[in-house]
Amino acid sequence: MPVPEIVTAPYLLVFVAVASYLLGSIPFGLVIAKAMGLGDLRQIGSGNIGATNVLRTGSKSAALATLLLDAGKGGIAVLLARFFIGEDAAQLAGLAAFIGHIFPVWLNFNGGKGVATYLGTLLALSFFAGLAACLTWLAFALAFRISSLAALAAAALMPLWLHFMGLPSYVMLAALLGALIWMRHAGNIRRILSGTEKKIQLRKS
Repeated sequence: MPVPEIVTAPYLLVFVAVASYLLGSIPFGLVIAKAMGLGDLRQIGSGNIGATNVLRTGSKSAALATLLLDAGKGGIAVLLARFFIGEDAAQLAGLAAFIGHIFPVWLNFNGGKGVATYLGTLLALSFFAGLAACLTWLAFALAFRISSLAALAAAALMPLWLHFMGLPSYVMLAALLGALIWMRHAGNIRRILSGTEKKIQLRKS
């Protein structure tokens, strides 16, 4: 049995954590909005730097680009760490990239809510686990038409899905990331309970 990486190469894990955090902390939504002349996201809508708030600028292309890049931060961090070091490093990279997104050093540690980066991380760790998270989000979004509720449900149910999928090694990470997502959605939770949370608007083409 191989010696655990945390014993054999702690400096590599430190490098992975720092590099992944810095990658995750890149505020793509803010950068894209400014580059496309859409204004400062922090002064628009909820003030969040994620894809949902980018969509409030009216630019679907900017929102899609933000979604893909924010998801890519977690996915790329995981895949690179796994390729060069191993599975333990991959999970650490996903965690660090996620923390970088929600607590970016460049924005006084006030970043996004982490949903896209969470999904990207899961898809890289296990495609089917990530697919399960996406389908859970979609099911709740279609049923209740509340994006934040769908994200909270996906985060809460993911450890259970991982258990039934035979992927227990990812349960702890999914639970931790899920708890952070719930923490970042505190305001949304209050609005959901009060019935004032905005719903997804379905527009006919």
